[in-house]
This record gives sequence, structure tokens and C-alpha cells, in this order.
Amino acid sequence: MAERFGVLLTGVGKRYDIVSAFGEHAFTIAADPNPLAPARYAADLHVTPPRIDDPDYIPFLERVAAEHDVRAVVPLTDLDIEVLAAAGERLPSFVPCAAVARATFDKYETHHLLLSHGLPSPPTVLPGEEPQSFPVMVKPRRGSGARSIHPAADRAEMEFFVGYVKEPVMVQRLMDGPEFSIDLLCDLDGRCLNAIPRTMIESRGGESIKGTVIHDEQLIELGRAVGEALGVRGPCTVQAFRDAEIGLGVTDVNTRFGGAFPAPMYAARPGRTYPELIVRMARGETIEPHVGDFAHRHTFTRYFWQLELDADLRPTGRDIVARGPRDPRRASAADA
Repeated sequence: MAERFGVLLTGVGKRYDIVSAFGEHAFTIAADPNPLAPARYAADLHVTPPRIDDPDYIPFLERVAAEHDVRAVVPLTDLDIEVLAAAGERLPSFVPCAAVARATFDKYETHHLLLSHGLPSPPTVLPGEEPQSFPVMVKPRRGSGARSIHPAADRAEMEFFVGYVKEPVMVQRLMDGPEFSIDLLCDLDGRCLNAIPRTMIESRGGESIKGTVIHDEQLIELGRAVGEALGVRGPCTVQAFRDAEIGLGVTDVNTRFGGAFPAPMYAARPGRTYPELIVRMARGETIEPHVGDFAHRHTFTRYFWQLELDADLRPTGRDIVARGPRDPRRASAADA
């Protein structure tokens, strides 16, 4: 039996799926300051760290890592990627270098980082600069969840939304084609192990809830190129549009697992899911790249479930139905 050791997942929030998937291969520790974060209860152990901006945040994680033989630290939110990167070898974190973590947290800096590596990014300017054309998107430079993003058909609308959004923004060409995400995983030397594209059928709050895995060579190569150019270490999600006029353009790079985590899980070949590969790398194994080797044409559609906690915030084990969510039923020909 393979040796089991600790994997520390930070900012777990509601990512019950990711924590559960890692639990198939390692002892999982969920770190989240919110006692109602549901994914805490999918882990073997949950801990309550100080705030990310607290000087004791990294020392706290170090103590947890030392106590539980943690060999991989994987952030599930954008908020502490740069903090973990800056900690360097103090923690075995699957994150890029601090400079890349900092740049990819700022979408305007991401735009210039991509261009510096010869990678496609839509024309982007700051307020006060003239965009190449209209329509455009006015969007915050930082943050996630697709909040405060506004299309603008002309200069008047652009100027209104620049003043309306109460945080630093940028102005980017409105891409008119379909949107895709590419879920990739790189090893600790920055080699891309796989890149799995998917369509974006429906999103809510910036999180994909319906999509289909596709085998698109251009998107696969784009994901590989972004991951290796930026020196990604661990998971990464690349968002791109295919515009009828300018072709592919990368609009976002998140150096963490994407919201549609189930898509690459279903697509991966046996033994090659991203959590399993991370655990194997943490064990010291060398994983050979297998870019483009995955199942495709499968669609995922996500839904919601919940936990009941008692007065002491412990799971009661009860559910709203006797045995948890009902198993999917295959529709008969008559029902279809």
C-alpha cells in the first residue's frame, strides 16, 4: 500500500469536491477561517488559520505541516497564492514564483505578462487611454467571481462604468466568440503534464456549472504554452475566447484549480487525475507529460447539496433524504 501523508488545502470554502478527491489519495487537512465553510467537513482534519494578512499565517501553516507530515500545500483560492509563493521552501506549496503569482492576481499585469511571452491577449488599456475599438468590457483588475464586469458599447458607456465600479479597473476588447477554459497541471519544474479544454455552457458568479470537455488541439497547445511560459507549478486554469476577427485571446490565468474541477476529473485517464498526480509528485515521483491524452465529449452539470451542523458546529450525519442525494436515473426512451 502506498505511503499516506498530509496534503494541506487552504481556503477550502465550498470546494467539497476538491477536498474529497484529495482524500482518496492522502490524509487531508482543510484550512479555512470560516467555521461554516462546508469543505472543512470533507477533510480528515480541519484547522482554523489566522487571516491571510496576519504575520502568523505562514508560521501557523508551518506548524500544521510539521505536525502532520504535510508534503503538499494546495491553495483553493486566489487570496493566498502570492503569500505561499513568497514563503518559498518553508512550505511544500504547489504555486508559481511570487512574481508570477503577483502578476496573475492583477488582470492588467496578466495581459502584459502574456504579451511578453508572445501569448495572445485581447487589446487592453487603463482608464484614460483610448481603446482600439468598441465594444469593450470594463472589469476589475483584481478579484474573481465575475463581479463588476460590464460591457460597454461606446465611449459614453465605458466612461460611465469606469466611474461606477468602485475599484481599479481596466478596459478590454469585448471578444465576440465562444469562451473556453483550459484546466492544466504542471510539475514542480514547470513542465505541463496535461491541458484539458472545456466549453463554458453556463456560469454563475464566474463559476462554470455546465460544460463539455473537448479535444481542441489549438486550445490544448495554448494551455500548455501558458503553463510552461509562466512557470506554473501545480494546477492552473486558463480562460480564453475565440474571436472571429483576432482569433484566440487569453482573458484570465488562475494559478489554482478552476471552478469546474469535475471536468478534468471526469476526463483524466485512470491514475491520472490531477489530485492523484499532485500526491504522486509530493511523494517524489516524476510524472511524464501526457498532454492531450484524456477522454472528451463528456458534459458535466453541477448541483447543490448541504450539511447540517449541530449547536457545536459538528456534522449531525442527517440529511434531507435518508441516504443522501438520489442516484442519477437514466431516462428511458419514452421519458427522453
